Amino acid sequence: MNRQHTYLINGGVDDAISPLDRGLSYGDGVFRTFKVVDCLPVNWPIQYQKLVSDCGAIGIVCPSAELLMAEIQMLFDLDETAVAKIIITRGLGERGYAPPAVTAPTRILIKSQMPVYPASHFQDGVALYTCRTPVAHQPMLAGIKHLNRLENVLARAECRDPSFIDGVMMDIDGHVIECTSANLFVRIGSHLYTPDLSKAGVAGVTRQRILDIAHYLHLSSEIKVLELQEVLSGDEVVICNSLYGVWQVRRIAEQVWPIGKLASELRELLRL
Repeated sequence: MNRQHTYLINGGVDDAISPLDRGLSYGDGVFRTFKVVDCLPVNWPIQYQKLVSDCGAIGIVCPSAELLMAEIQMLFDLDETAVAKIIITRGLGERGYAPPAVTAPTRILIKSQMPVYPASHFQDGVALYTCRTPVAHQPMLAGIKHLNRLENVLARAECRDPSFIDGVMMDIDGHVIECTSANLFVRIGSHLYTPDLSKAGVAGVTRQRILDIAHYLHLSSEIKVLELQEVLSGDEVVICNSLYGVWQVRRIAEQVWPIGKLASELRELLRL
């Protein structure tokens, strides 16, 4: 299978999504996106752990790691680096919000080409805009990578200027939460802070890994409620996700930072 975009639905190449699938009707499901190299998913143990946790948070039975790994190796090729997206929905249901007493989850595995990121993003850093679309509070869904991502879609659509690669999203109280497709960190002295996601946002795998390894750079890591002004006055700002790793932020709106070392140091640690 060497097409540009390929997928499996419940393990089959010819299956289709039913219009009665609750993932389609209500966003009733979760997903994860990660890199696959030589048929092996990068950071698979923590990616799968997050998938299980997110499924459990909304009451979906997660497929086994063995089943998902077998399908990844069926869909992906050796000697390639590509992107995997796993979607798990609650499955089929009748009209109405009430979930069926018994469901068979739908699993979707999508393979996409690995994006080609400009070298300048790694060497010189990136610019962010500030989003007008706020992130609503929903503590029961906070941190989960669920399928209801319309806020992120609207926020990303706000800016068509290609010089900005992403936008900073804030909650309804004006606290910084994340970017539309990345988590965010700010270094203030020897402290590395990332926004509190107990009310909103997605807790990404790379975010967790950075929290775990920051001490190797003699930085204390902390989850904290962050005001935008705290981020803008920080010494360094970085963003991260599972595909590109870590990028330094050189500009948010009118605030500009010089080139620093934090992003490159974190990328090096994340490779270990």
